[in-house]
Amino acid sequence: MQIGLSYDLKEAKAIEQASCDDAFEEYDSLETVELIGASLKAGGHTVVMLGGGREFLDNILHEKVDFIFNIAEGRGNYRSREAQVPSILEMLDIPYSGSDPQCLATCLDKPLAKKLIAAAGVRTPKWCVITDSQQFRQVDCCHFPFPAIVKPAYEGSSKGIRLNSVVDNQKQAIETVEKLLKHYQQPVMMEEFIAGDEVTMGIIGNSQPKVLGTMRILPKRRDGYFIYSLELKRNYLDLVEYECPARLEQKVLRNLEISGLNAFEALGCRDFARLDFRVSSNGVPYFLEINPLSGLGAHSDLVIMAKRMGWTHQELICAVLDAALARYPQCVKV
Repeated sequence: MQIGLSYDLKEAKAIEQASCDDAFEEYDSLETVELIGASLKAGGHTVVMLGGGREFLDNILHEKVDFIFNIAEGRGNYRSREAQVPSILEMLDIPYSGSDPQCLATCLDKPLAKKLIAAAGVRTPKWCVITDSQQFRQVDCCHFPFPAIVKPAYEGSSKGIRLNSVVDNQKQAIETVEKLLKHYQQPVMMEEFIAGDEVTMGIIGNSQPKVLGTMRILPKRRDGYFIYSLELKRNYLDLVEYECPARLEQKVLRNLEISGLNAFEALGCRDFARLDFRVSSNGVPYFLEINPLSGLGAHSDLVIMAKRMGWTHQELICAVLDAALARYPQCVKV
């Protein structure tokens, strides 16, 4: 099968002006794109590199492909940016992997995603959304539980989430909120901080999605609040340990699995996703966010998890592709 690979490179974005040092964090490296391409080729497919942005627009109109394996994050800081490439593919009636535009836009909007999963009965920490600093100064924080974590409302890859993102009081919250509003030019979410374990979960499939694995992220050094911040992700070899399968009580693992699958279904995810939870000291899972366009590079959490569960990178990519192709029987040649 002739498979097109759509992606956004850090190298391509770096020539554009950045407002903060993590502006390119969610985009992929050439190494990641080549690794995914190699796994697709090992599965017997021909791979056509399509790129992203205007390059993708030109290539998709001129290259002959049967199917698109999509990892493009989209351009700009729009909350709908991950929906850009799938929207074009749907307009052109070209089949592709991963979730549809509506799901991708919904999941990148963290407050909206939390509303929907809360309505589906999945527990999530309390939160509020701040659109400007003046509005926040008028909020009665006496009724909001501190400590709290403050983060951009429409970002992924831990953009805007730093070691000092947990605040203990309104004064600290105001300072952090104002900084994020200025740097990221989007609303900010303040969320109740759940002390306990940081856990991430991978899910693959559609009509009967399966949990690939559950991985606990453990700090090598404990110093104050532990959050899986950008600093830790950039230096994960020295700062964290990955425990997969997570050594948690069976009841906790079962509740995590139920919550994860319910969130996956409620948000309309397809083919694969990675979900983040905090597990409180009394074993209660709290949904934080979901990434239906999870990283697939060698050092990405989903790939680390898959390898700890005995999968090769090729097996992971082929599992995602097979799940997607099952939705397009016309693409499968008998």
